[in-house]
Amino acid sequence: MQVTGGVETLTVTGVVPGTRLPVLDAAGDAVVTLVADHAGNAFLSFVPPEPVELDGPERLAEALVSGHVLHAGHYTVDGHPVQVLAVDDHPDPSTYDQPIDAGYTYLTMRDGVTLSAMVRFPSEDLYGPGPWPTVIEYSGYTPSDPDEPQPGTLLATLMGFAVVGVNMRGTGCSGGVFDLFSPAQAADGYDIVEIVARQPWVLHHHVGMVGLSYPGISQLYVAATRPPSLAAITPLSVIDDPWRQQWPGGIYNSGFTRAWVAARDEQTQAGGQAWDQKRIEGGDEIARANQSIRTQNFDFEHYGRAVENYRPELDARRVSELIGRIDVPVYLTGAWQDEQTGSRFASMLERFESSPEQRFTVFNGHHPDGYSPMVIGRWFEFLSFHVARRVPMVHEMIRMFAPSQFELAFGFSPELEPDRFTHHGDDVDAALEEYRSEPRVRILFENGAGHEVPGATAHRFETTTTAFPPPDVTARRWYLTGGASLADEPPGDDESVSYLDDPEAGDLAYSMELLSDLNKFTFPDVPITWTSFATEHRVIFDSAPFEEPLVVAGAGHVNLWLRPGTADTAVQATLTELRSDGHEQRIQCGWHRPQHRVESSDADELWVDYTFLAEHRTPLEVGEWISFRLPLHPFTHLFRPGSRLRLQLSTPGRDHPFWCFENPTVPGASHDVGIGGDHASVLVLPVWPVELEFPADHPAPGSLRGQPVRPSPGR
Repeated sequence: MQVTGGVETLTVTGVVPGTRLPVLDAAGDAVVTLVADHAGNAFLSFVPPEPVELDGPERLAEALVSGHVLHAGHYTVDGHPVQVLAVDDHPDPSTYDQPIDAGYTYLTMRDGVTLSAMVRFPSEDLYGPGPWPTVIEYSGYTPSDPDEPQPGTLLATLMGFAVVGVNMRGTGCSGGVFDLFSPAQAADGYDIVEIVARQPWVLHHHVGMVGLSYPGISQLYVAATRPPSLAAITPLSVIDDPWRQQWPGGIYNSGFTRAWVAARDEQTQAGGQAWDQKRIEGGDEIARANQSIRTQNFDFEHYGRAVENYRPELDARRVSELIGRIDVPVYLTGAWQDEQTGSRFASMLERFESSPEQRFTVFNGHHPDGYSPMVIGRWFEFLSFHVARRVPMVHEMIRMFAPSQFELAFGFSPELEPDRFTHHGDDVDAALEEYRSEPRVRILFENGAGHEVPGATAHRFETTTTAFPPPDVTARRWYLTGGASLADEPPGDDESVSYLDDPEAGDLAYSMELLSDLNKFTFPDVPITWTSFATEHRVIFDSAPFEEPLVVAGAGHVNLWLRPGTADTAVQATLTELRSDGHEQRIQCGWHRPQHRVESSDADELWVDYTFLAEHRTPLEVGEWISFRLPLHPFTHLFRPGSRLRLQLSTPGRDHPFWCFENPTVPGASHDVGIGGDHASVLVLPVWPVELEFPADHPAPGSLRGQPVRPSPGR
């Protein structure tokens, strides 16, 4: 029997299957009784409110729903003493003296778990011998696969950086139990940074981190632990909270998020990734031994569905609650219409209080666009300044071959953006001073219409600002009227319009057939089937044509009066542009389940979020008016003169590429939307009085990435 204490975890191996293992705290009080599985393993990270037996998935789910994390401290497991660690319980620095070199290897974490790693050096023919600036790519995908480097690794090595790709515990060939976005994974990231930074081939003995999506999100958790040797991070296409990703607006996301979590469950099984099984079959005994604990990996799709309401215990995994601790420079990009992770990331841009410097680039588009030719030059600039500590200059050979490589990856062949700071020569301080004089937020408009290839990752125009939302945005209100219009003044009479539940809507997303081929989202032509709601299943409201350009920048909401026809319902708000050329352009969506009606403490005049706590959830009274603010996710958009704004209210579904919803619908149920009088519903958006230089013509129909069009419908 071996009992090991980790970060807010303890693991037991080598016991007889079915053995009952009492866990006592330092005072000798019962905590829980573990039951060894068929492989003789047991694992504890969430503690139920009462000291019951954890003898199966349902008991584990109950612990997640109503229990608490395993706190750091002294415990005994069946009489065996063990010390459970906190995230900030750092080991002796000598723990990090682990020599590694180019090629495949293993790194040992503070609790003895070994993580698989792949070290790649840049071309010495192009960049000379080491030491080299170094970055880490860290996720539960395949960053340590020796044969298939991840995109961030490929780009960084091409541009002169050494890269260490590391698989999270419980994934690939790494040991330990996989626990999605757990504090243990964050602490491992701290240890990885400190091990890598000590290598003789690491320039300055400080490292950066790279990655988009999963390896982008992981950077935020790691940086929040404040590794002393971390120089900077570049998180791309990230989320703000795993729970809100799984339960947007309090509605279960049965589309992309469910599929992504289920894929993690499948791939973290023993030999669940083809490359790790290949290594085992090739004789990697460490990889083989590391698979033995996989019997304790969680079924996160099952458990995530069980946690129907938010719990304060989840704050340790809520990104937006952690990023205030990050004390290194941050480069972050994101797309407003990101089909996978959405745009709630923008709510975090002003929360990096401890970071000395940030650069944010935001745009309309798709999930992988953070690595596109449109923005990759700025990514390289940031890493050059903050990790390499030199004036950014792309090697002439890389610049020469970039168009052909972009053609393969993105379906068109642009050149890299010219170097912007080489006029400073080798004076990095002067170059950095100029770089820092630029506003920290760069906003790109009409991505997809800036190249002769429609839909290619290229924008038409841009602007900058010091913050997001921009400091001078104002809340503009449009009142919903009985004439299906958006007006500047509320109607005087108390009226209502109604729509019926659409039971089919929640299962319909307009690009679901691409869920098995996500690579298609890098290319210009992304197939979609944007279905419409039948007239009885939605209500619409159109503004008058705009006489002047209108720029919206930030999050908004619908202050909605609803008279529900059922005790539980969910509402979707969709914004589109009715262009003067006869096309309807998708802009943004939002969702809410109004049983949750207590707003969170960070809500303001424009941004709206909810606590989603069980104690704040109240069934609706059928036929009784309620008022709540339905959040619209952040975005930027330019409305040209002659265009109209359309708001549509409906059952959630149909208007998103990948997100589906398990809606609380009842066939035939009708819901009333209040208009005027005491029940005046209003659309509130952040209007930005900025002077933009932009092309007078609309972008070509269907060219904007993430914003499909269809012929403009009637009312």
